Amino acid sequence: MTRLNIVLLLAVIVSALYLVRTQYESRRLYAELDRARSEARRLETEHERLQVEKRAQATPARVERLAREQLQMRGATPAITQYVAPGAGKAASTPARGGQP
Repeated sequence: MTRLNIVLLLAVIVSALYLVRTQYESRRLYAELDRARSEARRLETEHERLQVEKRAQATPARVERLAREQLQMRGATPAITQYVAPGAGKAASTPARGGQP
């Protein structure tokens, strides 16, 4: 009878240790899941902020201002527009062959 009691006691102890380990692992995984969810929320918020910033950077007024200030570009007006007649550029762009014009 004492052998049976010892075997049962060992089974209860092993079962209790397994239960404790399982609960510990469950808590650890839940904490990791919670951290992952909070990181996902943080990344989503940052993504939205960057999208808003991107839209603000691409406004036509800002692009035009940067083109004027940094690239020294100016708007096209009829006063500075050069018109080219069709066929006028063909003769000038043909290379001379054999030293003949």
